[in-house]
Amino acid sequence: MASLSILELPFNLGLIEPMAGAQPGVNQLPGWLKKYGFHSKLQPAAVYTLVAPPYSMYIDDESGVRNADAISSYAKEQATLLQKLVTQKSFVVALGGDCSILIGNTLALKQMGSFALFFLDGHTDFAWPTMSASKGAAGMDLAIVTGHAHEKLSGIHGLSPYVKEENVWCVGNRDYDERYVAAINNSKINYFNLDTLRGIGIESCCHSFLKMTEEKNLDGFWIHFDVDVLDDEIMPAVDSREKGGMNYEELKNILRILLDSDKAVGIEITILDPTLDPTGIFTNKFVDELAQVIKEKKGASKTPSL
Repeated sequence: MASLSILELPFNLGLIEPMAGAQPGVNQLPGWLKKYGFHSKLQPAAVYTLVAPPYSMYIDDESGVRNADAISSYAKEQATLLQKLVTQKSFVVALGGDCSILIGNTLALKQMGSFALFFLDGHTDFAWPTMSASKGAAGMDLAIVTGHAHEKLSGIHGLSPYVKEENVWCVGNRDYDERYVAAINNSKINYFNLDTLRGIGIESCCHSFLKMTEEKNLDGFWIHFDVDVLDDEIMPAVDSREKGGMNYEELKNILRILLDSDKAVGIEITILDPTLDPTGIFTNKFVDELAQVIKEKKGASKTPSL
């Protein structure tokens, strides 16, 4: 990659209200990370921001998903911007926002070729409206991008699926409810829950993913990183908390292996809610740990011109 760019996507329409009348605070994430030095540590060649629409709790009748039309519209704009950056060989660090930003990012890549997805998350997000109490796209994003949703979300421009199931590694889930994981167990997705990951080893999991991308001669891969994959004690500032989780050394080991590959075109960071970390104590540590490994592997020097 010739450069590193930050793409700010302060989108929160994929989540429900944390309480009546209050919108999810994940839309503040880009500015919050900048405040704690993330941008300055990465020294990006450029920073771009895509303004998000106003927050809403509207449930779309056709799709059964909240704010489906707004999510689709934002995804199209997002895809156009991301394509330009990836085409110019800029490694992209996309800052959410909620997990529904995966839709626009994978849509962009589908328009460019055939890509894989390393989905690093404390949940599988492989669900559809009948399985979801919230009806929020942030809890269904993996299902959407692999083609399991209404066409207004999963079939934008007639391109469903944006990522083939067999080209997805879903890693780190620790919600072991049988009904919840049944859907992904019955799919072609390569699924490694947290216990399985620790059993086979991080190196084995990551290298099997990289081997797949090489053997299929894919154009590259995208990394989805929901911060709730981290241990709840070191990252409790998320909307759906679960006990346990990865420590920072495990996370950095995964990212070092993946980012060492020339096929890595970008990473998205989602769900950290600044309103749930008012003193910044968890964010400060997060920025130090994450910026270190991204800068080490994907430092930038040239400015892309859009």
